[in-house]
Amino acid sequence: MSNSQNYTPPQKWQWDKENGGKFANINRPISGHTHEKDLPIGIHPFQLYSQGTPNGVKVTIMLEELLSLGIKEAEYDAWLIRIGKGDQFSSGFVDINPNSKIPSLLDNSNDQPLKIFESGSILLYLADKFEKFVPKSFASRTECMNWLFWQMASAPYLGGGFGHFYAYAPEKIEYPINRFSMEVKRQLDVLDKLLSEKTFVCNEEYTIADIAIWSWYGALVLGRLYGAEEFLDVKSYKNVMRWANLINERPAVKRGRMVNKITGYLGAQLHERHDESDFIHKTQDKIEV
Repeated sequence: MSNSQNYTPPQKWQWDKENGGKFANINRPISGHTHEKDLPIGIHPFQLYSQGTPNGVKVTIMLEELLSLGIKEAEYDAWLIRIGKGDQFSSGFVDINPNSKIPSLLDNSNDQPLKIFESGSILLYLADKFEKFVPKSFASRTECMNWLFWQMASAPYLGGGFGHFYAYAPEKIEYPINRFSMEVKRQLDVLDKLLSEKTFVCNEEYTIADIAIWSWYGALVLGRLYGAEEFLDVKSYKNVMRWANLINERPAVKRGRMVNKITGYLGAQLHERHDESDFIHKTQDKIEV
């Protein structure tokens, strides 16, 4: 590994398999599958292949919210994709998502199975399919889309930028940490000002924009990402804290956070989900099912 303080880029970049930090074993500059493996398929209309990261949590929360409304057509099987072990590079997963990123969803309720990937796309697909958690008026829907896409565009700064250099990079380098801390705090300020006069992101209506943003920024201010809450002074964003705690208490959110989770308290990890009864005895909290 070169000394990052004195690094001069070569004329042509070459892939160094040893120079990838914590994720050197799975990061690579090419796409496609690395091994042959079919994905399991359960009995429900939706087949979810994911891990309980912020992007994965978006979809499990959405599905649990739909089920909490009594929409049985939203029943799903959730299969664990261990991204640290490279499960996302199996032939079966790549067939659904050529980009090899979780979450990926298969909808078998149509004449032909429909493949959906990218967390924002999955949220919008489910919202449109069931006409829930997305505003009906054109103006309000547009506002919701503004903030859904804000999250999709902003999260890479939080995860791939700040999170990587603050928590995962093999060495702490001041410049990138400062660069991405600046941007994350700016984003938190944007969100804090937005929520100063609103209960939820889109006025008084809980939508997919809240689900998408909460899964990243809610987790951050609640101390669940990177151990950086003190470093970023998250408690100073009082409106974001209020909103994050409000959503955190929703029963469907509590269930969704458990699905495909592989870290933290073992009793709150539900590696696979096939029925609502799977949640029983799996958490230290009292979860409504």
